[in-house]
Amino acid sequence: MRAMVQRAAGEPLVPAEVPRPRPGSGQLLVEVEACAVCRTDLHVVDDELPDVPRPVVPGHQVVGRVVEVGNETPPGSPSLGDRVGVAWLGYTCGACAYCKSGKENLCDSARFTGYTLPGGFAEYLAADARYCYRVPERAAAERFAPLLCAGLIGYRALRMCGDATRIGLYGFGAAAHIVAQVIRAQGRQFAALTRPGDAAAQAEARALGASWVGGSDRRPPDPLDAAILFAPVGALVPAALAAVAKGGTVVCAGIHMSNIPEFPYSLLWGERVVRSVANLTRADGTEFLALVERTPIATKVETYPLEEANRALEDLRAGAFTGSAVLVVERRPVSGTAQIG
Repeated sequence: MRAMVQRAAGEPLVPAEVPRPRPGSGQLLVEVEACAVCRTDLHVVDDELPDVPRPVVPGHQVVGRVVEVGNETPPGSPSLGDRVGVAWLGYTCGACAYCKSGKENLCDSARFTGYTLPGGFAEYLAADARYCYRVPERAAAERFAPLLCAGLIGYRALRMCGDATRIGLYGFGAAAHIVAQVIRAQGRQFAALTRPGDAAAQAEARALGASWVGGSDRRPPDPLDAAILFAPVGALVPAALAAVAKGGTVVCAGIHMSNIPEFPYSLLWGERVVRSVANLTRADGTEFLALVERTPIATKVETYPLEEANRALEDLRAGAFTGSAVLVVERRPVSGTAQIG
């Protein structure tokens, strides 16, 4: 089968013919239709995550169809022919204290799609049936794929904001596009804080109903109840603390972030909270995808052929588009916005 493979740190991905996987016990073989490209994929190929096992096939926002079922899949698992999504969290032990207490995202034995497990930049993917989500037949694969990480992580981060009514979004890429629509659907407000001078992202935020838009070097005129940092820039943590009211929460939504600089205690004082989002749980996925069924979500995508994964990654790095890059397998590229749900 065809796959895009990184053989050594710092090298570009290369197209390769690799053996088609066979589903092991409890696994499904998924024929990939589309795989969205995430900033975490950049962290993998840039060697910013620990112990990347190379050669590695990135990609963890996969939509495809089950073409083979392994032995001993759990009751209720997707069946042959079903349409499924595969996300970042790809395996947990199920037996540790974290798993047993509903915190499987913190499992020390967890494995991750496109990082410590083979990913979706390929024609086929063998995935743990427990971590495959059913995808509606009517959904276009390239439109749905960004929901499986940008959507899920944004949703988990939003839940950590509690009942905040004024929420600041630092960085306005794929995740912010999606969670902004959820915020508005829930009757709340969001402010968008982008790279200074990023007129395109700011225009997108206004179009989605932002109550205030500006550069991340500025502060909204009214204090925020909470802030979500999608930009992996540690220096934004003190800035966000300065922007939230007493009792407010700053949520760091990335798996990787540059160092947080020293800041005065006065920014934290007043029962402000800084916390991180670590991966996600299956409950997050089930709850969010049910919400998508009830609440139309528009995903904005730029599609690339599978073999142009490097170009997609570099365009993401350069901020060449707003929304999500998506790799498609044997499909004609499309661009634009469409409704999900």
